[in-house]
Amino acid sequence: MTQPPQPPDQPGFGPPPEPEPPRLEKPSQPEQSSQPEQPSQPEQPQQAPAAPQAQPPGFGPPPEPDLSKTPEPGYGYPQAPQPPQQSPQAAPQTPPPAAPVPGGPQTPPGYGYPQQPPAGYGYPGQPQPGQPGAYGQPQQPYGQPQQPYGQQPYGQPYGYPHPTVPMQPHPGQPGGGRKGNATLAIIVAAVVAIALIIGAGVWYSSAGGDDEKKNTANSGDSGGTKGAEGDGSGGATTGGDEKAPADPSAKVLFQVPAPKVPKDTTTIVTSGSWMTDKVYAKSGVAEVVGYDAAKGSELWTLDLPGPVCEASDHVTEDGRTAIIYKPKMPTKTDPQSCTQVAAFDLATGEKLWSETARTGTQEISFNNVTVSGNTVAAGSTSGGAAWDITSGKALWAPKTSDACYDSGYGGGPKMVAVRKCGSYEQRQLHIQTIDPKDGKVLSEYKMAEGIEYAAVVSTDPLVVAADVGDSAGDGSGISDFFSIDNKSGELRTRISAPGEEFAARCDGISRIEHCSGLAVGKDRLYIATEEHEGTGDGYSRTNEVVAFDLSTGKQTGQRADAGDGYTIVPLRMDGDNVIAYKRPPYDKGGQVVSIDGGSFKETRLMENPAEKSVRDVEARMLPQHAEILYAQGRLYMSDVYASELSSGDKEYLAIAFGTG
Repeated sequence: MTQPPQPPDQPGFGPPPEPEPPRLEKPSQPEQSSQPEQPSQPEQPQQAPAAPQAQPPGFGPPPEPDLSKTPEPGYGYPQAPQPPQQSPQAAPQTPPPAAPVPGGPQTPPGYGYPQQPPAGYGYPGQPQPGQPGAYGQPQQPYGQPQQPYGQQPYGQPYGYPHPTVPMQPHPGQPGGGRKGNATLAIIVAAVVAIALIIGAGVWYSSAGGDDEKKNTANSGDSGGTKGAEGDGSGGATTGGDEKAPADPSAKVLFQVPAPKVPKDTTTIVTSGSWMTDKVYAKSGVAEVVGYDAAKGSELWTLDLPGPVCEASDHVTEDGRTAIIYKPKMPTKTDPQSCTQVAAFDLATGEKLWSETARTGTQEISFNNVTVSGNTVAAGSTSGGAAWDITSGKALWAPKTSDACYDSGYGGGPKMVAVRKCGSYEQRQLHIQTIDPKDGKVLSEYKMAEGIEYAAVVSTDPLVVAADVGDSAGDGSGISDFFSIDNKSGELRTRISAPGEEFAARCDGISRIEHCSGLAVGKDRLYIATEEHEGTGDGYSRTNEVVAFDLSTGKQTGQRADAGDGYTIVPLRMDGDNVIAYKRPPYDKGGQVVSIDGGSFKETRLMENPAEKSVRDVEARMLPQHAEILYAQGRLYMSDVYASELSSGDKEYLAIAFGTG
């Protein structure tokens, strides 16, 4: 997975420059010193084990199976047998495998998928330009934050990122001395194990199950256990609001043409989309427009002096949200900074207020914005600030005495700050659950030194993602997830998520909440796997959604298959169920499904038209970058940039589908 190209005229993308130690005016902050405190549980990446020495035929672990064969559902297939130890009488002696290098990375074995494949057949070959990293998924609905129509969330973001450290697989336990007949039995067992693995195609591996790592920072693994108690059902589930229609066939409700960008500008950010029962709102070029949710007719327009930089995914109970925008239209010589924070009403498009914050005499250029309760909070490399969403009253702002600074916030049911302390060489991140009314710290978890960026996947339960030591290797921003207790600030478990196995993405550098390919709910992390070869005839790709228990860090054993030619992406939770989008093969329309949180049975909620003209528009809305919102039989897909580049076909900023 590669990060999409960055917009040429948008400052603030990519790793931010190291600021002067900024300051945050949050009352009752824990005392900070200029030197970061050491984490209670240091997490150090480990070295790769040395390769074992060559063995004579018949000894040692069986060769790796060909995982490109037809996959079948299943997990927990037999482990490959370990090399036997010979008795003193056995000859010839075989040199034992080389011992692992102390401290080496012990990433757990993968699902058995091949290396990250190219995009599936019929998918566009190029990433969306203009946006760094994955743009988090759809916004919250009208009504309660994260709750559609005051109930379940509309387009809850894919989770909030957290830094993690690669997990350590459990080494095999060699047996005692064996006679010749025991050796023969082991060889036969190895052949059987290989056949089973090849037949399954997809090997759900386990990092073990010993108790020595429980309740430690290295306790998570990708084991194939079933549920917290091993029943695979996930326990009793609570259904959501989304019900399957009598006919899931959808039609196009409306399309929003792509806006023209200003002269001498190649790309303009158009982040931000929201839905209520009556309005679909979408950022354009220097504006936010409200459309009739079913007809697409314009209801209102919020004009802005410059383009939107970032938008909150969350909405208050009375339908208000927030954005960051530039005070003027950018030019090549004057790109402008994202200094303006504003709140507006989704029902009417009324701007409630617009404010800035300063560090010293200079206005802060903000990287991210969120909403929790009645608070709007924005973070930056110069620190964070917050305002009352109704009045615009300042709640906190950076101050010169701070040795640390809030680089960003996660919102929704709780508010979480990602606070950076220490020098660049000794950076330490503090993950703080704070009171949105005054910024008071309620609990805090200190990451190990050296973790530069973290993203907030979810605030309740609190889940953070990070690429520890740049070990993901695929630009996804995720090597591990941290499950943290909101009340105590203690680490519950850590989940290793190797980039070559999982398709989730987070941008923890500046856009703290923007993740895709995952969802969090029912104390589970639901995550999409990487694509791999399908079972159909010809060239086809597919993937799955799997679940991790946030209390143990282990896989629950649940799996939802996309089906041949489709790739599945979690969008949000609906009660205990998962709402997911299925990106289609070249000759079909996309689908929206509900995955039961207990049985993992899929129910089709929508299937889009298969006409080429419609497919062409849908295919450009890549789930890794586009904003995708679904609720009550309506699906909205929109771009997060407008560009002068054109394929020659008519292009669209957004497209809406509906059933019934």
